[in-house]
Amino acid sequence: MSQLNEDQHVRQLANLELLARQVVEGFITGLHQSPFHGFSVEFAEHRLYNNGESVKNIDWKLFAKTDKLFVKQFEEETNLRCYLVLDTSSSMNFPEQGLNKLQFSIYGIASLMYLFKKQRDAFGLCTFSDKIDKLTPAKSASTHLFYLYAELEKLYQQPNTNTTTNIADVLHHVADQVHQRSLIIIFSDMLENNMDNAKLQALFAAIQHLKYNKHEVIIFNVNDKQKEMEFSFDNRPHHFIDMESGEEIKVHPGKIRNAYQTSLMHYRRELELKCAQYNIDIVDAAVQDGYYQILRSYLIKRNSMI
Repeated sequence: MSQLNEDQHVRQLANLELLARQVVEGFITGLHQSPFHGFSVEFAEHRLYNNGESVKNIDWKLFAKTDKLFVKQFEEETNLRCYLVLDTSSSMNFPEQGLNKLQFSIYGIASLMYLFKKQRDAFGLCTFSDKIDKLTPAKSASTHLFYLYAELEKLYQQPNTNTTTNIADVLHHVADQVHQRSLIIIFSDMLENNMDNAKLQALFAAIQHLKYNKHEVIIFNVNDKQKEMEFSFDNRPHHFIDMESGEEIKVHPGKIRNAYQTSLMHYRRELELKCAQYNIDIVDAAVQDGYYQILRSYLIKRNSMI
């Protein structure tokens, strides 16, 4: 890599970290001013000692300097192990104008990683389309954070084209490879399974496999609310191209909107019911709604696990 490219790459990583930090710190500030202030989001290396608790984690060197008792918080062990599972199939490149689903997911994942690092939680990354492209171990080191930021930057700069999804096989593989109880956080538009009962049942079996192996699961169902959910297109004929298969169709959106929305709602209802059955959180993550709901959903799940 040339010096120019290396400098540009470093700046890009710095921008990703900067955005993640701004998102997380803005979110935390909002939490402290809201009814959610009780969440475990204090990240100081030390906290004041509470009478009656164990003295084994007291920082005696700090006591000698300050004459106050502080506990070394999070120093003894990692609190939680998290794996971020990112769908990189071509449908995630929608919409072509503005922030797309893949970019939204990358920024959301970067923000979660920054939060993990603050809380000394270990985190790994899994990227997939029709197969797993990368599955890293879960670590909490700063070097690991910047390595994963570099991997996310590659995906941002060079998204996949003409690639399909096989989320069921991927989740089975994750369930087999992740041996310790973990929080599995999935970012996907879940569109591969839409309106196909066989694929939907395969997805349910994969989700059940994760739960059987004692993992907790959050699915962030990433979507473009206006185009994909509301089917809000101009009132004229359109030429649609499937971003994964390349299949083309010419249709007037107004003539199929009701049927499209009915089919989509039926699919999403089936998915939500099955997730409820397995006690899996599925969160509607519209690119227009920002990242705070993602961070809040994670904190709710995290606080229920520790």
